[in-house]
Amino acid sequence: MAAAPASSNLQVVGGGAKAAAQESPCDDCAIRETSVCEVLDPPQLARMRAIATILRLEPGATLFQESDPAEHLCNVVEGAVKLYKLLPDGRRQITGFLFPGDFLGVALNKSYAYSAEAMTNVRLCRFSRNKLEGLLTELPNLERRLLEVAGNELVAAQDQMLLLGRKTARERLASFLLMVSRRAAARGRPASPVDLPMSRSDIGDYLGLTTETVSRTFTQLKKQGTIGLPSQSKVDILKRAELEEIAEAG
Repeated sequence: MAAAPASSNLQVVGGGAKAAAQESPCDDCAIRETSVCEVLDPPQLARMRAIATILRLEPGATLFQESDPAEHLCNVVEGAVKLYKLLPDGRRQITGFLFPGDFLGVALNKSYAYSAEAMTNVRLCRFSRNKLEGLLTELPNLERRLLEVAGNELVAAQDQMLLLGRKTARERLASFLLMVSRRAAARGRPASPVDLPMSRSDIGDYLGLTTETVSRTFTQLKKQGTIGLPSQSKVDILKRAELEEIAEAG
């Protein structure tokens, strides 16, 4: 894992049993029923807690970089994280946005295939890959849940390929807004307004569009009454059926 910067953007609070005594990663956990831990009974959860470490990142802090040794896996507890890859010419392709309840760090090889950066203040539960793999042989329900997470990542990658390859700017943005809305609803949060902690530039890097095109498309959808823009970071979905029709046109 990349070393924490001198400004101490990355804070480690305890580890194992000591962390549980100082600040338990499980007590009053807001994502307990939507994270990988949802399949664990209380004794199994206690074993997960024993290998957990709490991390806090400030906006812009790097959790890990592409090609770093894949030594840890993390649960997002609070905040939002963006995943990205750097292309050979220096351009950036954002491959995903993660929110509370999402799991990251699953790697098929010994190094991470992407970089992860905090978009907001972020709190994570971090697990040593070696220790977690040791638990999987004893907790097959957790192993199945992690395989499900890996499968969901594959589906998300396929969906993004469709966005980038077949859809217009309007269709891409409509699909993106619906995706974020559905993910929020699946985790018990309001489906509208949609929270967008990422910048217009980040959205463009995810959708394969320029920042100007993203801003112009937001304005077009607002003018036609499909969405409202109460702030830079929130979008009201005013006509969901119409937005779905736009998204599915591609």
